[in-house]
Amino acid sequence: MDSPEKPTSADEKQTRRRICTAGCGRPINVCLCNTLPSTPIRTTTDIVILHHPHERRHKLATVPLLSKCLLNCEIIVGRKLKYGQSKLLDSLHDRACENSNLPFRRALYLFPGSNALPFTEISRDNSSVDPVSMNELVLIVFDGTWKHAKEMMLASLSFLSSFAVQVCLDFDAKVDGGTIFDSDLILRKEPFAGCMSTMEAVARCLRVLEPNGIEIESRIIEVLRAMVSFQACFLKPMKPRQNSIKSTIAKNKKKENTASLG
Repeated sequence: MDSPEKPTSADEKQTRRRICTAGCGRPINVCLCNTLPSTPIRTTTDIVILHHPHERRHKLATVPLLSKCLLNCEIIVGRKLKYGQSKLLDSLHDRACENSNLPFRRALYLFPGSNALPFTEISRDNSSVDPVSMNELVLIVFDGTWKHAKEMMLASLSFLSSFAVQVCLDFDAKVDGGTIFDSDLILRKEPFAGCMSTMEAVARCLRVLEPNGIEIESRIIEVLRAMVSFQACFLKPMKPRQNSIKSTIAKNKKKENTASLG
């Protein structure tokens, strides 16, 4: 009996190009359907994501998967938020304009900054937040590279400032961000500590905002971890640069000479 033939490179390329149309929408060799929730998770929090146009073509974008995990997730493709893009945001804007003395603005936009309210201060037990309003929260997130996200946030401020409050997760701009080699949840090099993918950021926020937030966070993180695991399989081991090797050798020789003189 003849042994089965190994797939040719052309066959492999064709396999990689085949897309899973039934669920995750990814190439079939990195399909994540088995990790996705059987039905999108319903949340009391509405999530609105401004998705940069460049991210639509990026293979490591997490927003497409996030939208398959969550039922109340609206994606707006663009570079700024403005009136007329979202009925939900338009209604918040209109209500704020009608009554500027509203005691609680129910929209939060996530972006690190010195003026941002730490997310640890947002909770159902927080006396400054009406528990009824907590059931009607809207979380706004900017999805793109760090540079793009900052541009998108600044461009959207004139619209958001009337009805939304800036919040942030823990971050430290003085500490370098991690890479896929540092964590099983990081897909791309992050600019500084505390930065994370949109998928992880939303999961961390829902942990605080939702009554069953820990469970929701766990389900989303499970999908992200599987995505990172697939990506890690395609990475080649990092080789030290030649200049670094020479520098290390020179330092070691210097130490040896110093020791012999002593």
